[in-house]
Amino acid sequence: MLLRTVPLTLTAFALCACAATSALAAPPAPAPIAHQPNVSLALANALVHATLAACHAEGRSAVAAVVDRGGNLIAVQRDDSVGPHNTEAAQRKAFTALSTKTPTRLLATNARANPDAHNLNTIGSLLLIGGGVPLTVGKDVIGAIGVGGAGGAAQDEACALQAIAQVMPSAAPAPAP
Repeated sequence: MLLRTVPLTLTAFALCACAATSALAAPPAPAPIAHQPNVSLALANALVHATLAACHAEGRSAVAAVVDRGGNLIAVQRDDSVGPHNTEAAQRKAFTALSTKTPTRLLATNARANPDAHNLNTIGSLLLIGGGVPLTVGKDVIGAIGVGGAGGAAQDEACALQAIAQVMPSAAPAPAP
């Protein structure tokens, strides 16, 4: 009788151990799917066109780039007379504004004034020059626009802000000081 009990006891123990192990190894319940607003191609194109129109109204040429909330380039256009380096600059300004959730002209000013932030210019993907503006809907940063080649940081930013005010009036930020 004892021989018959031992295999049953071992079998029961093994079953309990397997059940406990699989309960511990079970993956957690999946998190709910995130639904986040983002820049669409249509919105990006409207912003690029409005930005260039704002620059042209001031007699300026420029390049405008829009990135989505993930930093991916969605739309870019460059006037014929703008130097090719401004295309990369506009995209990096947009990425910087998105990444820091701050207009790049304000970020550049703050970095110059704050020794702790001064080394931000050593991060290759950031560009601390005015002309990048985050795009917000409510409290969400959904992307950013970057402008280059319009004649300086203030002019680049002004073209972007005019476009945002025209295309996304409820999201238009105040100009940086």
